[in-house]
Parts: sequence; structure tokens; C-alpha cells
Amino acid sequence: MKQTVKWLAAALIALGLNQAVWADDVSDFRETLQAAEQGNAAAQFNLGVMYENGQGVRQDYVQAVQWYRKASEQGDAQAQYNLGLMYYDGRGVRQDDAEAVRWYRRAADQGLSQAQYNLGAMYGNGQGVGQDDAEAVKWYRQAAAQGFAQAQFNLGVMYENGQGVRQDDAEAVRWYRQAAEQGDAEAQTHLAGMYAEGRGVRQDDAEAVKWYRQAAAQGFAQAQYNLGVMYDNGRGVRQDDAQAVQWYRKAAEQGVAEAQFNLGVMYAKGQGVRQDDAQAVQWYRKAAEQGDVQAQVLLGIAYESGRGVRQDDAEAVKWYRRAAEQGYTDAQVLLGIAYESGRGVHQDLALAQEWYGKACDNRDQIGCNNYRRLKLGY
Repeated sequence: MKQTVKWLAAALIALGLNQAVWADDVSDFRETLQAAEQGNAAAQFNLGVMYENGQGVRQDYVQAVQWYRKASEQGDAQAQYNLGLMYYDGRGVRQDDAEAVRWYRRAADQGLSQAQYNLGAMYGNGQGVGQDDAEAVKWYRQAAAQGFAQAQFNLGVMYENGQGVRQDDAEAVRWYRQAAEQGDAEAQTHLAGMYAEGRGVRQDDAEAVKWYRQAAAQGFAQAQYNLGVMYDNGRGVRQDDAQAVQWYRKAAEQGVAEAQFNLGVMYAKGQGVRQDDAQAVQWYRKAAEQGDVQAQVLLGIAYESGRGVRQDDAEAVKWYRRAAEQGYTDAQVLLGIAYESGRGVHQDLALAQEWYGKACDNRDQIGCNNYRRLKLGY
């Protein structure tokens, strides 16, 4: 069974600010247009929002950009931020990361937290500006200090990985917690992982389960998978195969390969669900097609044995090869056996020895024994 995993994310916010005046009919549009044409920056911003969203007027990104620019040039931070988004997305203007950075910076310098976060992400990703983790941390910190949850999460990631700042698990936990308490599912999942591993905080499986559950309840796939692992292993909660299956399934249906693999194992063993080799194969295949080496091997074994699928040695070899080429030693041994026996592939002792040798290089004892045996010619 696969265990809990964590991941990192540093996506940009893609939504514009719409909070000034929302016009919802033509008369409001006309009034806003009149004020905008008289040079009122707030009206110019609102007019940009109306054109961007097709509110009271036909949607027109070019016009939205025009009015955001007018307001931006008067120093309106929200307009500067939205103009940056238009450049980033290439809506109403040619896509240009450098221009996006320029406008994010002007808004960020005025203290707009969304712009500070996006500017940090641009530095972190090296988009429109030279990649610079220290600058990313600087801007994430400014947004995080204003309570911006995604910036708090990303700042936690930077501390956990030691990117742009000295590695510090306790600081990572502090920032994950602040974002998690605001309901950020990614932060909740990372905080849970820190509790599960005892990094930056005293190890506590019950706390890990608590935070995984909060994120899982929001539909966050990785947390659903990790919660399944906790039920599967009885960590922080009473062991419960049926609950493990329930959470694996939720994550698997969202495409998490580890969950798909584990769900396949549960079907194969009849744990928490009625034993069903065909269902096991179905879930192994989904994970295998995403490159999961363990799923590729078990799918190969299913084809070789004819369990849950029609027996097919050539298909078995195909899946062994995919895993073997990723360096998975079990698959390298199985592929060597296939070449030695000529099952599903033309017999080729030289290739069998080669694959056994690769497994031996990975310290697999069976691979080493078979390699030496073939080398000695028996």
C-alpha cells in the first residue's frame, strides 16, 4: 500500500477584483461611462469590470483593458492588478508576462495583497522576471502578513523546502496553520502531513487526521487519499477498511494515481469491499496509465495470470517494460524472466541478462542471482 504523500503548489490567482461597484443594467453602465469619461478613476475601474464581465454591456476585453489602463495610470491599485491579469491571460491584449509583472508590482507596492501574492508567484516561477526565490518569499510574506491565505500557504512551502529562506519546519507549520485556519485545503493537507511526520511539531496522528478530514470534506483529492491511508493503517483513527475504500474511491475518481492503485489493491484482496479481480484491474490500469510503476507491475501480473482480465503474455510484458524503464527493480526482474523464458516476447538471453543486471545494479538479490547464473551459462 502506498503511504501519505504531500505536494507543492504555487499557482497564481486568476480572478480579477470586482468589489467596487457592480452595475447590472444598461442605465448603470451609462452612468458609469459618463463618470469614467470625466476622469473618475473608480468609475474607469468599474467600467473595465463591466466590459470584462459583460455586465450591462456586451463583453469586450479590449475595452476592459482600455479602461483598466486609464484607471491604472491614475494610480488605482485594483485596476493595476486587473490589468496585470489581462496581460497574464492575454485577454484583450497580447499575452505578456513582463507587462503582467510590471502592473502587479505597481499594485503590490500600494499594498494590494492579491498583487503581492501574484508577484511572488511570478518570481517563484520565473515568469516575466528572473526566477528569484528570495524575492518570492519577500512578496509572499507581505501578502501573508495581511492574512492572505494562499500567500501564507506558499510561504509555508518555502520554509518547508528552504527556498529563498533558511529551511525551518516550525515556521512552515506556523504559516500552514494560519492558512489552514482560514479553510485553505492545501494548507490543511500540508499541516496534516507535518503532524503525521512530526516535522516542526510534535508527531500526532489524531491531529493529522483532523486536518486531512477538513480538507477532504472540501473535496480536496490529495487529502481524501491521505485520509484513506490513515484509515487503512489505523493511524490516528480506528482501522477501518470500508472507510479507507470510501476515501480512496473519492480521490481515485479525481485522478489521484496512488489512490487508484490502493483501491485496486483493496478490490484484489477483498478488504473493505467485495473481492473483485476485474475491478482491481480497472483501477490498476487507471494508475498505470499515469505512470504508476507498482500499478504497472500488478497490471502485468494480472495479464500474465489471467486474473480479472483475459490472459495475455504480450500485454504483461508491455506493462513490465513500462515500469522497468522507470527503474523499478521488480519489473526489471520480471522483464528479465520474460526474455529468458520467451513468454510474451521472443526469447533473448542477452536481453534477459541485461534486465537482470539493471535490477542487480539496484541491489535486487534475485536480479543479481539471475544475472550471475546467465553470465556463467547455466
